Amino acid sequence: MPAPLVVGFDLDMTLVDSRPGIAAVLEALAAELGVEIPVHEVTSHLGPPLDQLLAPYLPAEEIDAAVDRFRALYPDLAVAATPTLAGASEAVAAVRAHGGSVLVVTGKHEPNARRHLDHLGLEVDTLAGDVWGPGKGAALGAAGAGVYVGDHVHDVAGARAADALSVSVLTGPSSREQVLDAGTDVVLDDLTGFPAWLDSHVLTSRLADLEERLVGLGSVLVAFSGGADSALLLAAAVRALGPERVVAATGYSHALPAAERDPAREFAEGLGVRVLTPATHELEREGYRANAGDRCFFCKTELMDVLVPLAAEHGLAAVATGTNADDLAAGFRPGIRAAADAGAVRPLADAGLTKAQVRAASLLWGLPTWDKPAAACLSSRIAYGVEVTAAGLARVEAAERGLRALLAEAGTPVRDLRVRDLGADAARVELDADLARRLAAGDPLAERVRAAVLAVGFADAEVDPRGFRSGAMNELLPDPERWR
Repeated sequence: MPAPLVVGFDLDMTLVDSRPGIAAVLEALAAELGVEIPVHEVTSHLGPPLDQLLAPYLPAEEIDAAVDRFRALYPDLAVAATPTLAGASEAVAAVRAHGGSVLVVTGKHEPNARRHLDHLGLEVDTLAGDVWGPGKGAALGAAGAGVYVGDHVHDVAGARAADALSVSVLTGPSSREQVLDAGTDVVLDDLTGFPAWLDSHVLTSRLADLEERLVGLGSVLVAFSGGADSALLLAAAVRALGPERVVAATGYSHALPAAERDPAREFAEGLGVRVLTPATHELEREGYRANAGDRCFFCKTELMDVLVPLAAEHGLAAVATGTNADDLAAGFRPGIRAAADAGAVRPLADAGLTKAQVRAASLLWGLPTWDKPAAACLSSRIAYGVEVTAAGLARVEAAERGLRALLAEAGTPVRDLRVRDLGADAARVELDADLARRLAAGDPLAERVRAAVLAVGFADAEVDPRGFRSGAMNELLPDPERWR
């Protein structure tokens, strides 16, 4: 897996608008000390440590005591008066959405920085206070931060000291020209643009990681189903290795819908790679036919038993599957274990690419599969415990083909559609959620849907009002943990 995402943020004028609170404390401090402090001028140049800010207005020997008094006044006068800046909460949430850690590295006195975070509900994993400029590099480096976001040229220096990517927001005293001259990598007007930038940054980083992994293979046979995941993997392999060192292999069996075969072959041929369509014989495996919770293990074992020798025959270094990072997190994936046992690699997952990122990258590269609906094998429609047979798979395929034709004729296009064989000749139809609710509410089309399913040999059929749910059959397993 790629290195964990750790993003550091400065606090003052990056996450929070500290000017009102600091102004209130400075005014109280000036009154106590009987000195003139140009509050507006000082608060328009926030960033440097407090002793540097006070130095022009107090004798050197009085600075330390003034700093201590400032910090004592701070909790009561500054914390409640300090709001977040636009986009701050969303920026932190964006890091979390990518499974990342959030670090705040600030020149502010650490206890007061913690008060701000707690008061504003900004949840961070690590806080390092009382550090400034290049000195921030040690805290960033210790946390493994790859990105540091700040508003000041000295924040750029901190990022540089940690060899982290510097992202500058223009909500503080430093101008665009100043942060660029200081060597920042990215400039944003404010944090409202950070989530989109982070999405792009993470995707770009993971695609680079994917390319590096594929180059390291030297050559590869891609287990190509024609779905979005394996399509992106195939396209990435061609980009990394060239079409002459990549082969696409699609296993043909009763479980692969006929409608999937031509589009898959045409996609692969369009990339200039050789396409192999070996037959696989899952139905000859007792564990597959028995259709317990580990059915996918036997299916994938059969596929690997065919593809691994095929790769060797064609002089290819590895077999790669389109497993993505979400698949690993889902937990219920017996097929992933079978592929791993056979020595197959999973470059998408190992690069950290999620399903959403697979689709985003596919769109970026202009692949027609970017929005292709999930298309699991036909055996996934058969309820666990019901024997998988060629006739049963054909019946499900015929029912889905007939329903798509019916809905198209009725002017009701459908994206996701499944006919689930529940056993005892009973079927459950899952459709796009809005359409499912409409049919459940009494739309006359519901009876035609039911009739189309009965026409292929089911004795009973119902439309699930909850709509399509990927992996819905897993919900019926009495002990799903047994198969994880």
